[in-house]
Amino acid sequence: MRKIGILLFMVFFVISCGTKKRTTYAKNKEETSKTTPTAQTPSTENKDDGLYPMPADTGKFVKFPISSVEEYIETFAEIAQFEMKAYGIPASITLAQGILESGFGRSELVRKTNNHFGIKCHKGWKGKYAYHDDDEKGECFRKYNHPMYSFRDHSEFLSSRARYAFLFDYRRDDYKRWAKGLKQAGYATDKRYPQKLISFIEQYRLHKYDKEVFKEGYVVETTPKTYDYQTYIVKKGDTLYSISRRYFVSVDELMRMNKMKNSGLSIGQELIVKSAKINK
Repeated sequence: MRKIGILLFMVFFVISCGTKKRTTYAKNKEETSKTTPTAQTPSTENKDDGLYPMPADTGKFVKFPISSVEEYIETFAEIAQFEMKAYGIPASITLAQGILESGFGRSELVRKTNNHFGIKCHKGWKGKYAYHDDDEKGECFRKYNHPMYSFRDHSEFLSSRARYAFLFDYRRDDYKRWAKGLKQAGYATDKRYPQKLISFIEQYRLHKYDKEVFKEGYVVETTPKTYDYQTYIVKKGDTLYSISRRYFVSVDELMRMNKMKNSGLSIGQELIVKSAKINK
């Protein structure tokens, strides 16, 4: 009986230790998941494998909460310059848009999505998204697992759509023309959008980041663009504006291509439209 009692005690002791160990591990795992911010570790979900791989993340791109415009600039100036070298968009414009669209990194949309440029889902977006009230209630916005991917998507968004193509004919240090061109192309509905961008650039001397890129002797080369021209048949409910949004061209450009004197459409009318192809 004594041997049996000792054996039962040993079995109970082993089971208790195992249970305690598993409980401790589960608790530690739960605490780790709560304290490790997922945004600080870029996943492969939004990874860019194209011609311009993203720079290594040292952790500086994720700083919440950002306390001032100056801190926002300090945090993201490097990535804005990197994107300027890769895509030809002035770093000053990228930073000014980021400051304005994200409330210098403090907006609710940024906290939910890491979306610093207010880019909506649009047709063809296959990544994550979130709904947010903007011009209309519950609009769909792109969501990124890391701020760097928001800056990269901003570059690709502007460089891959036909309605922004004319911007890349401007000098890379002509931030005023770029600011006015973004409004002309329909990036924002705010009538004072160009003035706001220019004000940020001049108040915080953001144009110095453009000059630094030029001082490095780096010549920004843009990817040549060609276009597919096709015929679109007007359907019931179509407007020039809805067609322009579908093909990422401006209403004025649609009218020029089709030699239209007014914006009136008729069902069955044939329109020439174009979409950009990126040559790699």
